[in-house]
Amino acid sequence: MATQLHDVTVGTAHPLEPLTAEEVSRVAALLRDQRNLGPKVRFVSIALHEPPKREVLDFTGDGETPDRAAHVVLYDREHQQTVESIVSLSASTVTSWRVVEGAQPSVMLEEFFSTEEITRADPRWQEAMRKRGVTDFSLAMIDPWAAGSDPEDPKGRRLIRPLTFVRSKEDDNGYARPVEGLIVLVDLDRMEVIDVRDHGVVPLPERAGNYMPEFMVEDGNRPAHTGLREDVKPIEITQSEGPSFTVDGHAVSWQKWRLRVGYSPREGLVLHQIGYEDRGRLRPIIYRASLSEMYIPYGDPAPTHRIKNVFDEGEYGVGFLLNPLQLGCDCLGEIHYFDVVVNDQDGQPITIPNAICMHEEDYGVGWKHTDFRTEKVEVRRSRRLVVSCFATVGNYEYGFFWYLYTDGSIQYEVKLTGVISTGALAPGEEPRFGAMVAPGLYGPNHQHFFNVRLDMMVDGEQNSVYEVNAEALAEGPDNPYGNAWIAKKTLLGRESEAQRLIDPFVGRTWSIVNPSSVNELGEPAGYKLMPGDTVLPLQGKGSQAWDRGQFAYKHLWVTAYEPGEMYAAGDYPNQNGRGGGLPEFVKADRSIENQDLVVWYSFGAHHVVRPEDWPVMPVATIGFHLKPVGFFDGNPALDTPRSTPSCHQGGEQIGDGAREQVRE
Repeated sequence: MATQLHDVTVGTAHPLEPLTAEEVSRVAALLRDQRNLGPKVRFVSIALHEPPKREVLDFTGDGETPDRAAHVVLYDREHQQTVESIVSLSASTVTSWRVVEGAQPSVMLEEFFSTEEITRADPRWQEAMRKRGVTDFSLAMIDPWAAGSDPEDPKGRRLIRPLTFVRSKEDDNGYARPVEGLIVLVDLDRMEVIDVRDHGVVPLPERAGNYMPEFMVEDGNRPAHTGLREDVKPIEITQSEGPSFTVDGHAVSWQKWRLRVGYSPREGLVLHQIGYEDRGRLRPIIYRASLSEMYIPYGDPAPTHRIKNVFDEGEYGVGFLLNPLQLGCDCLGEIHYFDVVVNDQDGQPITIPNAICMHEEDYGVGWKHTDFRTEKVEVRRSRRLVVSCFATVGNYEYGFFWYLYTDGSIQYEVKLTGVISTGALAPGEEPRFGAMVAPGLYGPNHQHFFNVRLDMMVDGEQNSVYEVNAEALAEGPDNPYGNAWIAKKTLLGRESEAQRLIDPFVGRTWSIVNPSSVNELGEPAGYKLMPGDTVLPLQGKGSQAWDRGQFAYKHLWVTAYEPGEMYAAGDYPNQNGRGGGLPEFVKADRSIENQDLVVWYSFGAHHVVRPEDWPVMPVATIGFHLKPVGFFDGNPALDTPRSTPSCHQGGEQIGDGAREQVRE
């Protein structure tokens, strides 16, 4: 039986509403009071503890309300313990407390800033800087990188591995002058540098790499750029009657789409309960959609770069790193912003204003046909609802964009920009594992991998997945002319069968269908996942990527729904050399036929840098689409109103003389 989303009455508090600043403070106070927390117990993250799926789906606003609770990750620095706790706000009590053995939580913001101070004060680091002609240590820019899982590292200690760059002045782009070969290891529990390794002095690149207009010319950054362009005219985006969407708390209605906008400190932007109103019925498509992990392994074996092997979500937390967005800069048009509330390490709330942006965009022609016999034209313009955010992770910026279209399609896109992580070379040297971007400066080869977790709910909770490949038929009775081909569907019935790679040569897609919900043609309602450009990791067995980032070695994974299975690389990838997540989840080899299931899609990009990527990288995009297949009985955008009447006057829109010329 198909399950529908309930269209909850406006004004009703929904169980998926994110925690407020007051609730974050209250959670911390309850833990301090009931668990007698000392000052060395730090709050890593405080997030909404989402109620069980069934309770959320049954929620109507006029019955029993699910327990309002928070999921808290703590780190006890004195005892070197990671703790998970559930705090019930409804009952004002700590309902669970669990020590997670052998786990290192994500790096906290206070640790980032402490690392910089600790490194600058170390005499060994200072001596290495003097060898490079740097005596004003205040100009050093310290980037803390997650330690990864190096076999040479001391065991059982909380580590971070900062890299050093040098600014020439405040606001200078320090990435223009990397300190090549200087590796520092910091113990975050003892707050001390435990190792400094200097692999030899490489001269600091001389040229500045500034991108702000007030510095570009004076620094001689690019001689071709002598000033800002003067021929750029304004583009105004206006909606005289306002936007087409409505917002109630975090519930959004846009044309026929319904969804909830949420977030978590780890994942950043999360969309809940995405559904489409079809002929008076609200039909669910996705229960929960989120980025479950990001992984960036570098392909340069040099000492400074081989350690770059980071899980930006599990080791840092994207939600903490979201940007406050600005109208006219990050978002254009009639904008609705959502603030995000995270926590500091004392458990107090931090509000990031305007962290999530929502607006609608014109997206060109949605559909069109000209009847050449009557010369009558019907054309409709497409629109999309855009829900987006940007996170700054050290040198890189990542934009995360969800698009909902008037034709029932869904798109996810990552925008990559910011500043590349750089290396220095001695004069006359050429990089083997990267590319030069300026004299003495290069960008190492690296890759970016993303995994999106889609808790699917196509017309209900019981779904199946089919792999669909184009297949040419052999010549014979079924193909007498040699031109026939079919779209071959193969059921992925178990988790062991649902670990798949893309194949563009056969147009491979994956259809998520509801076998019990059929359209008027007798076919199951479905959505197909259409891959975009993607790659696989190039690192082989024995590498950190292989051991820790197995999720990226398959593009599609499908698992049976299990509430605790949330992250493609596991709950705690920081300093974890064994890996976890999806490879562990699928060991049970559960049935995924006509089940409550989760689709995980991994996609990646090679980054062989170009001079054009310096000093700041133009946006590059990567992602995928979900498109309805048999979900609707026809084109769902057929009812889009005509936008400009003059486009639909048939032959009258072409002058008589022009028409005769066309006919001739």
